[in-house]
Amino acid sequence: MTATAPPVAPSDEPEEQSALSRVGSRLRRFVPLALAVIAGLLLYVSFPPRELPWLAPISFALFGVAVYGRRLRAGFGLGLAFGLAYLVPLLSWTGVDVGPLPWLALAAAEALLVSLAGLGIAYVSRLPLWPLWAGGVWIASEALRARAPFGGFPWGKVAFGQPSGVFLPLASLGGTPLLGFGVVLCGFGLGALVLRVRKVRGAPSEDASPVGKPSFLKGLVKDKGAATAAAFTIAPVVAGALAMPLVATGAEAGTARVALIQGNVPRMGLDFNAQRRAVLDYHVRETMKLAAKIKSGQVERPDLVLWPENSSDIDPYVNQDAYDEITKAAQAVGVPISVGAVVTAEDGTPRNRLIQWDPKTGPGAVYDKRHLQPFGEYMPYRGFFRIFSKDVDRAGNFVPGKKPVVFDMAGTKIGNVTCYEAAFDDTVRDQVREGAQILSVPSNNATFERSQMTYQQLAMDRVRAVEHGRAVMVPVTSGVSAVIRADGSIAQRTGMFEPATLLADVPKRTSQTLATRAGAWPEALLVAIGVGGLGWAFARTRAGRRSDA
Repeated sequence: MTATAPPVAPSDEPEEQSALSRVGSRLRRFVPLALAVIAGLLLYVSFPPRELPWLAPISFALFGVAVYGRRLRAGFGLGLAFGLAYLVPLLSWTGVDVGPLPWLALAAAEALLVSLAGLGIAYVSRLPLWPLWAGGVWIASEALRARAPFGGFPWGKVAFGQPSGVFLPLASLGGTPLLGFGVVLCGFGLGALVLRVRKVRGAPSEDASPVGKPSFLKGLVKDKGAATAAAFTIAPVVAGALAMPLVATGAEAGTARVALIQGNVPRMGLDFNAQRRAVLDYHVRETMKLAAKIKSGQVERPDLVLWPENSSDIDPYVNQDAYDEITKAAQAVGVPISVGAVVTAEDGTPRNRLIQWDPKTGPGAVYDKRHLQPFGEYMPYRGFFRIFSKDVDRAGNFVPGKKPVVFDMAGTKIGNVTCYEAAFDDTVRDQVREGAQILSVPSNNATFERSQMTYQQLAMDRVRAVEHGRAVMVPVTSGVSAVIRADGSIAQRTGMFEPATLLADVPKRTSQTLATRAGAWPEALLVAIGVGGLGWAFARTRAGRRSDA
């Protein structure tokens, strides 16, 4: 009789491996989404108040890897995820007093514009030199966000997260577009390098070691794609370092002794001006303290005094008390004061106005804010948006000014950029071209309480200082007020929600940086690069379809 072997039970191992493989495959599908979300969060974290500008290139490296080679629909979705992860926390200050709906609606609208960038970057990522075209596409998306809708919302431009670091000097060459492009190009170059490293590592090598292992480093050195990606990564860093000596800070027309008054407000939030007379009184009181110190010899008399935006929400043209109080403060210090006031213009329209107030002759030259904040200083489509929130009726009805105005204050030319206007390239540039020797950015951040908005705006002002080679004075009702040098560094600053006075000898500068002279041309050139890349990708796609047919 022949012995029969017992039957062998079928192994479950192949089925288990197959199930694990399927799970792994599904999880891998979420890797690009996870990279896009992490990239967006890193870009947010790179912004003040943390001031970690070096995180921005890492963010775009991850985003570049996430969208590389993807279909247009995937690029759109990944761009949306990136934009939401970035902008929802960055713009959280917009909901401080009006709740989450306006904040989330704004962040979602801006993220949709970022998603178009994701779509475009995915489209050009199949081209040779794709980091270059992708960088141009990103700048094109920022240019769009700076102009539409409702006059644009440039807040969150990549350049505004670079108030320090190696890339910052690029602002003096080509403004915020070139600065942002340098950061993004470096990041996409780094992402491309990572992708080339992965490809070379997985490719067979002709030059194998005795034990059969490929010579990875030799293959990487020979890879032209890796060399190009490394060049894109390094070039912006080198350019920033080479441009650093071009950032000048010295006086070219003497110096001016400037006083910044931070009077504080009686309360935070949208109702900060409920006691409008108190806000004016606080700024008069702080100015009178300065006058007393001048009289006693404790401090030297300044050449001019700068008050913040909304320092007089009582119209001094029609209210005699306000007129008398401002005149009293100007006469006490004996120098002109730039006063931020809410007034009714000659045509009957409300204006957010800066008034040059002379101690002898009273109110003189005026500057009306030109870039008004939608949903704050004016309400577009008020009737429609009232359906969603009654808070729309808290928005103002201000009318914008039409031209730049430089104040000649005791022989010093002060260029005015009121608060939100600092986000707009053309508004700041116009004042420097008008002859400003020093820039002043009077602001009122009391509405946003102790949120990160103040620090994001301060970073913006620091970038503008380098861009135009001007010291920037930032008088704020509730803080943070600051004296910023022309190299973007902060010479003096105050705390928040405390009365304070800053005194500084500030260099007056007259030369114009290359960025100031070039105007909008650097942005136009960079946008053209992005559009050119999209056009090339489209042409290749059509040619491929014809050959398949």
